[in-house]
Amino acid sequence: MVPLLTVRHPGMTVDDAYAVQGEWRRRAIGAGRRPVGRKIGLTSKVMQAATGIDEPDYGAIFEDMVFPSGAEIEHGRFSNVRIEVELAFRLAEPVGPGATDDDVLRATEYVVPALEILSSRIEMAGRTIVDTISDNAAMGGMVVGDTRVRPGDVDLPWVCAVLRRNGTIEESGVAAAVLDHPARGVAWLADKLAQHGERLEAGELVLAGSFTRPVWVHPGDTVLADFREQGTVSCRFV
Repeated sequence: MVPLLTVRHPGMTVDDAYAVQGEWRRRAIGAGRRPVGRKIGLTSKVMQAATGIDEPDYGAIFEDMVFPSGAEIEHGRFSNVRIEVELAFRLAEPVGPGATDDDVLRATEYVVPALEILSSRIEMAGRTIVDTISDNAAMGGMVVGDTRVRPGDVDLPWVCAVLRRNGTIEESGVAAAVLDHPARGVAWLADKLAQHGERLEAGELVLAGSFTRPVWVHPGDTVLADFREQGTVSCRFV
């Protein structure tokens, strides 16, 4: 576990934290890992309350972080392992700064239910958003469902889900908890990336933010999120 960066470097800013994350991402690409998208974190009030952090953040997703629904996943590859319920947007077109919700929806090929696996490599007690961003926004992995829908075919803010761990309901929520509309998270991300000289590209997969609190998971646990008409997404930790 890495000690808090903000304790070792009290003057660190959010921009410094994204610079740390960006350097880590560049080194990962240099080592042969393939980037496939971005995650958005801390977009809902329940997540902000759960972490004590009051603004969204983002992180990188690599191909080796993405699992199909039903996968068995090695628990030991992550730290402080928790699960969140989200929607993921697959982009067919780039999204740049100033995008509206409608711009994001027009640029989206499909939306799919997903689970995010949180993995905190920096110690959790006393962390700030600077620590979290430096830790790739606690991104560990994601599990992608099988039910793809076009964004115009479903009322996205009213997509709901129930999360079960070992058959017991642990959390439930509705996607409107993500900034009133999950597409708004993608628009926020496009604006934030532009501040760092980047943009969302066609083909990227974007985790739009959790609409439940994180649920701790342990080896042997099975988790399943039921999105009703949008299907289910599940995994088992071994």
